[in-house]
Amino acid sequence: MATLPNPLPRLATDPSGRSLGLRLPPGRLIDTTDDGPWHEPLLWHAEKPAAPGTWKALGAPAARAGLLPVLVDAAVGLEDWALLPGETSYPGDHDAEDVLAEYWEEETEDGGAAEEIEPFGDEWPGLAPAPAALSVAPDTRAAQVADALCGDPESGIERAHLALVPARRSADIPAAIGWAGPVNYEPDVARASAVLRSWEDRFGIRVVALGPDTLVLSVAAPPATQEDAEAVAAEHFAFCPDSILQGEQDTLRGYAKTLLGEDTWTFWWD
Repeated sequence: MATLPNPLPRLATDPSGRSLGLRLPPGRLIDTTDDGPWHEPLLWHAEKPAAPGTWKALGAPAARAGLLPVLVDAAVGLEDWALLPGETSYPGDHDAEDVLAEYWEEETEDGGAAEEIEPFGDEWPGLAPAPAALSVAPDTRAAQVADALCGDPESGIERAHLALVPARRSADIPAAIGWAGPVNYEPDVARASAVLRSWEDRFGIRVVALGPDTLVLSVAAPPATQEDAEAVAAEHFAFCPDSILQGEQDTLRGYAKTLLGEDTWTFWWD
């Protein structure tokens, strides 16, 4: 995929990142993929778990250096994440609505999940409307959600470590590292990042955390009405059916109620 120049190789000889205007704690560069070593580092992550304030302290200066922050779950070593950058295309080559419509059709064909997706049917309902305005700056909300995840065993991220990824925008982080979380559902994670770009534009999301099969987003403009929440829930169902069908709320209507005013969206793939 097309990327910006990668600043990470400079950390091999300058681990503190001073030449990039950073003051990094001890950390590790990751170039391990499912196909062997990648030709350059895919990400850097801190050796110690993140604490409240870590995101704000390092995220903004890192972004100015061309590196975007994300928390990674180090409960499973990142060498075992089976990253697939060689299988990843470019998010900008995909249309988010086309991707979601294709997913929706696959999940609802032949009347599948008819009761679970009410009030919608097997015809793709279209994209949810964008809110009139963001309720908070997206990067401010991202820092708040990141702080809340640190040390929270209920978050789905067991051991959150700060990572830095060379990416053009937060939505591209999964594609930039070839993240394989949804590989059993979508083998090209750039298509998922195309959807995240659309959510970034409409709802001010940021990719705050990644686990081997878990994605956590902050949301600067969550839906405020049940109708809007159901439209967003339809997109979530297409994007990651497991989050609804195997979640606490196993219907789209029930799930939509949990999205009202919610500043965190979490997805996981079986």
